[in-house]
Parts: sequence; structure tokens; C-alpha cells
Amino acid sequence: MRLRIAHRTSYKYQPPATGVIQILRMTPGSHDGQYVAEWQIDVSSDSRLHVHQDAFGNTTHLLSEGPTADLTINVQGLIETHDTGGVLRGTDERFPPSLFLRSTALTTVNPAMAMFSRELRAESEDDVLGFLHALMVQINEHMTFDEDPTNSGTSALEAFGLKRGVCQDYAHIFIACARSAGVPARFVSGHFLRSDGVVHQQAGHAWAEAFVHDLGWVGFDPANGICTTDAHARFAIGLDYLGAAPVRGTRYGGGMETLTVAVKVEQAGGRQHQWQSQ
Repeated sequence: MRLRIAHRTSYKYQPPATGVIQILRMTPGSHDGQYVAEWQIDVSSDSRLHVHQDAFGNTTHLLSEGPTADLTINVQGLIETHDTGGVLRGTDERFPPSLFLRSTALTTVNPAMAMFSRELRAESEDDVLGFLHALMVQINEHMTFDEDPTNSGTSALEAFGLKRGVCQDYAHIFIACARSAGVPARFVSGHFLRSDGVVHQQAGHAWAEAFVHDLGWVGFDPANGICTTDAHARFAIGLDYLGAAPVRGTRYGGGMETLTVAVKVEQAGGRQHQWQSQ
């Protein structure tokens, strides 16, 4: 599948900020099942983008800007994907899977979640892949997709208690539960081609990868209740959202900050790209 992706992030500061620093993880990489045919990043200011790879191998750009009232980051390109049945191959793995057993503030579990995980793992006995599929299905049924009650700082245990959240929350719950059952898991940020024909989206997508012996890393998308397919474009990984966020940074000075995001994901060959703010 050929995916045409465009993502615009815009900030407005009133009064103007005296300085802005942002780390961008908005550049996908190529591996088995994913080939980046075209990609570019454009920034509204004259800021230089310093490119490097972070500890996990994600391509990052550091943006620093002086006094500014607004800042817009546009990324777009073409990615060719192939369905690998959710199994990830050909990536630059810099750490042993055991690193991804490490809990973070966003991926801790409470007793209810730990029991939930233990019971599912016990039912699956030694079938780790079966446990992970069951976990994905159970989370999908437990949760209701709702943009209102959670934000980027909501933890897995908070979202689990609310039984509501967005794809980031589903991924955090899956990761927290998998780790509590002794299965390495990590957060993935990227984009997803919806099957209902909707191409304009409010944000990027998020899912999880878990490590299965003899298979390697396998992608699970609990928000959609499926393993990853050629509809998923993978951008960055981390222990949780904070390590894989498309844009993360800080500002100095200024007052009110307004953020708008416009995303479009479609199969190549469709209509020409037109921005639609969400």
C-alpha cells in the first residue's frame, strides 16, 4: 500500500514567547514492510533543524527559535507499506528486549490491572502470543474511545479506571499490563489509514509492540483491536508516549499558547492534499 501522509502542527503565543525549543520525532524509517519513498519537513521560521538519532534509533530534529508569536511545522511524504502479519523485522534494535520491561510513570499498574494481567496470562499458559492477543481484545472491550477525559499526561492506571481514552491510553494500558506479566512492550507513534474512508484526523496514531520469542517484536493496536497491518505507518518508539511523541518541547516567556493539529492520511493516487484543521 502507498500511503500519502501530511501532518501540520501550529503554535500561537500571545504575547509572543521569548524562545521555543522542540524535539521532533516526525520522520519515519525504512524496514521490512515499510519503505519511505518521499519525506520532508518544513518549518515556518528560518530556524535550523539539527538532525540526529536518539537512544532508540528514532530520527529526531531539534528546533530552536528565538522570539516568536507563531510556529508551524509541516511534514509530508509517501510511504510504501506491506502487511507482515504484525511481525516487525529489519529495524535497528539497540537494546535487549528486557529493557522494555521497565515501568514508567505513565505505564505503572494498580492491583486491579496486575490481577487482570495475571489471570489472562494464566489462561494462556505458555502461549505468550495468545496472551497478547487476548490482552488486546480485552482492553478494546474494556475501553470506550473518548477524547475528552484524558490528555498527554494521563497514565495507564488513570485511563484504565476511567474506562475511556484515546489510542495513546489504550497503548499505555496494553504496555503496562504486558510488562506486569513479564512480557517486554513498548510504545509506538505513527499514522493509520482508517478503513471507514475518513482521511482527515485529529492527531497521529499510537499502538504498542510486544516481544515474543521466536517471532521478535509484534505490533498490537488495541484501539482498533487488530495487529498492525499495511495501514500502519511506524514513526518512533519509546518506553511510553513521552519518548515517542511527534513534537515535544518547551517555551520561554509568552502567555497563552494555542495548539492546532491537522493530519491527513490517504492512499496515494487520491485527491491532492488540502489541509483541514482539527
